Amino acid sequence: MAFEPPRRLVRALGETAPDGDEWLEKLPGTAEQAVALRELTVERVQVPGGRSSLVLLVRRPDGTPAVLKLAPRRARPEGEAAALAHWGGLGAVQLLEADGAAGVLLLERLHPEVSVRSLPEAKALLEAAGTLRRLWVEPPADHPFETVEERTGRQAAVLRATADPEVAPLVDAALAAREELLAAPPERRLLHGTFRQSKVLAGERMPWLAVGPDPVVGECAFDLARLVRDRVEDLIASPSGASITRRRIKRLAESLEVDQERLRGWTLFRAVESGVRALRVGRPRDAELLLEFAGWV
Repeated sequence: MAFEPPRRLVRALGETAPDGDEWLEKLPGTAEQAVALRELTVERVQVPGGRSSLVLLVRRPDGTPAVLKLAPRRARPEGEAAALAHWGGLGAVQLLEADGAAGVLLLERLHPEVSVRSLPEAKALLEAAGTLRRLWVEPPADHPFETVEERTGRQAAVLRATADPEVAPLVDAALAAREELLAAPPERRLLHGTFRQSKVLAGERMPWLAVGPDPVVGECAFDLARLVRDRVEDLIASPSGASITRRRIKRLAESLEVDQERLRGWTLFRAVESGVRALRVGRPRDAELLLEFAGWV
């Protein structure tokens, strides 16, 4: 069968692909080769799918359902495979087979249409936080993962170079918060890196399992910060959005035993970084929401 990449993936990769990148053009052939090599039967392409990978729902030769994921090198599939192997299925999807260098991962089949985001907000935050807690483990010795300092250092350099003067005060506040937070990190754990409600899917082994990590090593508050702004559209639309946000920070910090001010600082940095990046790639509506949210933090 022909493997057409979902429009969401094409659009997202178009925003980030370096000049001359041919991964998307070669993707149909890469997918056919990966399927044939593992003697898989393809059921369908998962749509809308992710923003950085092609996801195929497949069956293995013995009929077991699975997921075949193909990602470009810039999405760091080797890091994802290493983190999933280290977690060993506890709190995260089970890794069945990996060729990280080729960007190919074979994963346990979850229920892609049922995420924590489908639950009422209070229940969704509770279940997501519980899943995240299970992922915060000691990283392996001599781990291959980027650190929070390294990742945010790259992001901070781009922020300084590309931020619009109109958002300069927010950028300055975000950069100052980062410097203060990195001065004395309280712990070093293996983190999901891009955790949010839509990254937690219903499973068979466990009710909820995390997918799609972009792993990083650092303090837990960094990982929790992305969850604070989940459903940002609803927050912005609410007349009490700012107070809801502050209560959410307090509730999540208390439930996961994370310092509230450190969570607030990383929430600010990550929202500003995402907002400025959205401006840079031509998504002004997303940028507006994120930067307004950042102003509340």
